[in-house]
Amino acid sequence: MLTELRIRNFAIIEALALPLSRGFNVLSGETGAGKSIIVGALGLLLGERANADVIRTGCDRATVEGVFDVSDRPEIRALLDERGIEIEDADVVLKREVTAGRARAWINGTPVNAGILADIGRLLVNLHGQHEAQTLLDGEAQRRILDAFAGATEQAAAVRYAHEALHAIIREIVDLTKRRADAERRADYLRHVVKEIGDAKLIDGEDARLEDEARRLENAEELRSLASGIASGLDGEEETVLQKLAAIARHLTSIQRIDPTLARLQDSYDTAYYAIEALARELEEYEESIDLDPSRLDDVRRRRDLLFRLTKKYGGTLADVIRVGDDARAELELVDSAGLDIRELESREREARACLAAAAAELSARRRAGAERLARAVDEVLPELGMPDGHFTVSLEPTAEVRATGAEDVEFRVALNVGHEPRALSRVASGGELSRVMLAVTTILARLDHVPTLVFDEVDAGIGGRVGLQVGETMRRVAAYHQVFAISHLPQIAARAHHHILVSKGARGGVTTADVSVLSGEPRVAEIARMLGGDPERDVSRAHARELLESAEAAAVVVPPTDRAPERRPRRRA
Repeated sequence: MLTELRIRNFAIIEALALPLSRGFNVLSGETGAGKSIIVGALGLLLGERANADVIRTGCDRATVEGVFDVSDRPEIRALLDERGIEIEDADVVLKREVTAGRARAWINGTPVNAGILADIGRLLVNLHGQHEAQTLLDGEAQRRILDAFAGATEQAAAVRYAHEALHAIIREIVDLTKRRADAERRADYLRHVVKEIGDAKLIDGEDARLEDEARRLENAEELRSLASGIASGLDGEEETVLQKLAAIARHLTSIQRIDPTLARLQDSYDTAYYAIEALARELEEYEESIDLDPSRLDDVRRRRDLLFRLTKKYGGTLADVIRVGDDARAELELVDSAGLDIRELESREREARACLAAAAAELSARRRAGAERLARAVDEVLPELGMPDGHFTVSLEPTAEVRATGAEDVEFRVALNVGHEPRALSRVASGGELSRVMLAVTTILARLDHVPTLVFDEVDAGIGGRVGLQVGETMRRVAAYHQVFAISHLPQIAARAHHHILVSKGARGGVTTADVSVLSGEPRVAEIARMLGGDPERDVSRAHARELLESAEAAAVVVPPTDRAPERRPRRRA
């Protein structure tokens, strides 16, 4: 739960520390005092889009910090651990900072992006405002609510996955059918390509080898002459290099007799002599290998011309031509093999359709049972919220085919007056009625929802009198399972709270600011009297306020374990 909200330099707030407790917390104050600003700051903390406009006039940054007790939420601790965020005790501290240039976020002092902050925030707080009630008009939101209530979330996911699997197979069939049709239209051309390239019996790299061979054959006589001349100069009949080296050997022997330290020169001489001797032999062999073969030259030229024409026609390189031939062959094979492949895919499609139908049938069964139970449960709550003749139904309209969302459209319908048929919420409910229907559904889902803190921002708009009392009782009842934090103008609701906080507006340093104070005893009586519209100093106004507070205490509702702020422990600041 949220134990403390700290706000600094946010809109008109200079510095504010808002303490919260278990149970039902209510925030009241004059219009414009800053109540909705506090909810806006909480929304920013939970990952909503940051805007530099929220920075207080004259300041360079705004910060919002929330301290959450997650001692009874091991799944949140586990998720933080997966994200590499340390948690030493039961507290999680979320922090958001906005400057003119950027926004930053931390969880327990670890920098995170807004996405991670929002992921964690959604597990900690559900924020419901007047605009939030509009989500009840959205068919997708209605479907999610029904599936959550019916325990059909896994079945809905199974339908979605089965639908994706089916349509993946359908896409394969469409793609294969199209490719086969294209291949059939191009079959004659493809056969020509396969034959022309296949008959050439191409070998990758052959063009480079042919170029080398053609160059040797075209210059065969010159190559033989050059090789013969070099070989003769190295090891011929007279005045050759090897003969001169023999004379050098004799002189080298004489030097070594006089100076034995020059014996090492013999190794260098031997190496040079044997290397030249080997070079002479290789040149002689090369000369003999040169083939003066005009017919072979003609063959090489014809082959080289063929490769040139094919590369000009089918690709920039020989490898490209070979690849074109392979692709054409594979495309031709598609004409023969695609029929078998399509039949196999169609068999898989039938199996996938059967799986989707079975999954959708199971989901539909759960939805039908859940729709009846949800309708009965909401009908039981509507009279408590000032709609004694209200009747809520969940319509399940079958669709022409099973979609990713199931085999039916989900629509919430309501009849708020006797004798009227239930119709879609968007056609029946006013803003205040819609907010109360939303509160009724939230009440029903409260036991299923694992989010510890529910925030209601002025969902009491458009109601008053006894209906306000009933709404207050409902919120107090929800607070038995969740921490509830509500912004309200109604004394009937404020009186039902376990914990009452007053927001007041003043000025500091010539700049408007907002402050909070926790109310109990006579200050709370005075605030309830003010909310009733009377003079809080008059005895009759105070008596009416005390009566409201006493009736709340006497109401037979479930009270959470404690109605005071939890004991403070040292906490890490982000």
